[in-house]
Amino acid sequence: MGPFVEQFKGYKNLIVALVFLVWILYFILSLPDSTIHRPPGPRAASKSACKPTEYPSHLSFLPQELANLTHLLYWPPTPGDEGDILASTSPQTSTYRLRGPAQASYALGGYLEAILVARDHRGRPKTHGGDLFRAQLLGPGLKAGVPGDVQDLENGTYLLSFPLLWAGQARVQVRLIHSSEAVGVLRRIWREKRATVDFRGYFRGPTGAEETVICNVDPQSTGAKGPTCQYRDVVSSELWFCAQPPTLPCNSLVGHSSGSYLKVTVPHDEALLAWNVTDKVLPQGISPIQIRMAATGNSSLALSPQLPCRPGLPASKPSGFYHQDVWHSLSCSGHSFSTADSILGCLAGHVIHMIGDSTLRQWWEYLRDKVPSLKPVDLHAIHQAGPLMAVETARGIVLNWRAHGWPLRCLRAPVASLHSVAQELSGLAGGPHTVVVLGLGAHFTTFPPSIFVRRLAGIRAAVAALLAREPRTLVIIKLANTGYKSVYGSDWFTLQINRLLRAAFADLRVAFVDAWEMTSSLALPDNIHPGRLIVSNEL
Repeated sequence: MGPFVEQFKGYKNLIVALVFLVWILYFILSLPDSTIHRPPGPRAASKSACKPTEYPSHLSFLPQELANLTHLLYWPPTPGDEGDILASTSPQTSTYRLRGPAQASYALGGYLEAILVARDHRGRPKTHGGDLFRAQLLGPGLKAGVPGDVQDLENGTYLLSFPLLWAGQARVQVRLIHSSEAVGVLRRIWREKRATVDFRGYFRGPTGAEETVICNVDPQSTGAKGPTCQYRDVVSSELWFCAQPPTLPCNSLVGHSSGSYLKVTVPHDEALLAWNVTDKVLPQGISPIQIRMAATGNSSLALSPQLPCRPGLPASKPSGFYHQDVWHSLSCSGHSFSTADSILGCLAGHVIHMIGDSTLRQWWEYLRDKVPSLKPVDLHAIHQAGPLMAVETARGIVLNWRAHGWPLRCLRAPVASLHSVAQELSGLAGGPHTVVVLGLGAHFTTFPPSIFVRRLAGIRAAVAALLAREPRTLVIIKLANTGYKSVYGSDWFTLQINRLLRAAFADLRVAFVDAWEMTSSLALPDNIHPGRLIVSNEL
């Protein structure tokens, strides 16, 4: 019995050891693993490789309405026109008129309503909606303007509504930005094409030899016939891909620049998006009106008592209006900082971090030019990518700007300078002296909405974390502005981008600057880089 017992104990110990080993293996395998195992291939040295179909885990933190793009980005469908350009909406034959009888004058604080009938180039009323009209109420003599609300009734007619916010003369102006048929082209390209632009990646070897390849947001858009280099931001899991260079390794990527605009349209598409039918003023349909002050009022503006401006306030519609070239918010009681001293007083003791595109860089440039004591620091960086810095040592002001990283259309810039928004935010302690301004939009209209949603997922998570560790941090979201009118960057795309931006940050304590309405309220030509009047009011 002795040998048998000893043998049994040995088997027992072996079984226990095996069970313990299996348990250890199970525990290890059950841990979250950020590495996606795949066949040997090119890798980035400083960034993890990741499958292009993998979504960042923080997508689950997005509001439900943002996850449902179908509902959030709804636009009335456009029936097929069978190639008949004359059946598309025409800015020459479409008309609008007052909804009710004309009045000698209108009361300040009321509304003016009109009915717009969309017609095709043969003058026939349209039977479906989907056109992108923009309406304004303008007061040229008062340097005033406000965007009108355009309600698509989806039967070829549109209800226009204008708040009457100043006393004096006003006139209605309506523009057809895109016909519904042109919007159909934009929507198809936006959802079906992986990308409408590409980029260049510059690789450098130890001897100084360089190789240039195509890069983009997904491997297919690099045009690579072989392996691709895959890069993933370690903070946000944002993905970037480059065709594998002929001889150099993936970790030798040193430079980035814009590439080419890709051919994504056919002649029929181009006719619908042509300049002669895009962004055109409709024939005048309503005579100028006179707005009278209320009998008991003593103000020429319709500004109801408002709370001071602060993050987290609900958005109003419209968000504001111009009078005497000054923007008046309808959401809160703001202040105008028109002099260098008033700007310095506002910014004193603050470190401002601006991260975004060139329309946000305009803010940095305006302050640099407006405030003589705000001195730029030469960081020997590419101006289009940054980082840019200006300081005012007497008041303790530091003003930073840098681009939002890939995908960025710019001259050649060092890859090391292209920090993601989430990466930048993760390095901020925050606090009452920290201001963060984010400006996103223009560089994302050349990709399907899912690309922007993935980017917003990481940024939203980073903003939420920043506010959680230091709630006194001021975070401002600059919405995208009007300007582009092409298949690569249309105002229709920008509207969708802004919907996503508002939805992504709706439940966080952030402030919004509605650059869309601020650039669409005056009788000024649209410009992706608006003039100083607009920029000063945004600031």
